[in-house]
Amino acid sequence: MAKIKVREVIIKEGGGTFSFLTGKEKYDFDGLSSLKKILSKEKAKILDAVKYKEPKSIYNLAKILKRPFKSVFDDVKLLERFGFIELKKEKTKGRERLKPIISIDEMIIHFKI
Repeated sequence: MAKIKVREVIIKEGGGTFSFLTGKEKYDFDGLSSLKKILSKEKAKILDAVKYKEPKSIYNLAKILKRPFKSVFDDVKLLERFGFIELKKEKTKGRERLKPIISIDEMIIHFKI
């Protein structure tokens, strides 16, 4: 049985702002609107496609989703920043591409006020 990869996240209020804390890193939110951006339908579709369609690159992912490359690239970078996706560098025919891979199976979010 494969080990489930879990990331625990703490969203902590302090001085009128929210901070996003993971085991390794700290990110500042502009408010809860940033959390909403991460949990959008577009991000859910990206996570689903990465998990089940295994795109070879971000460009390939954009084609699968039928969305503009720039929009998908920006969404993938945000998901990478918050630990949902890893980008694995691969070389093919002398070119380097970034292959998106799901980095966690489960995320637990705690709000501390």
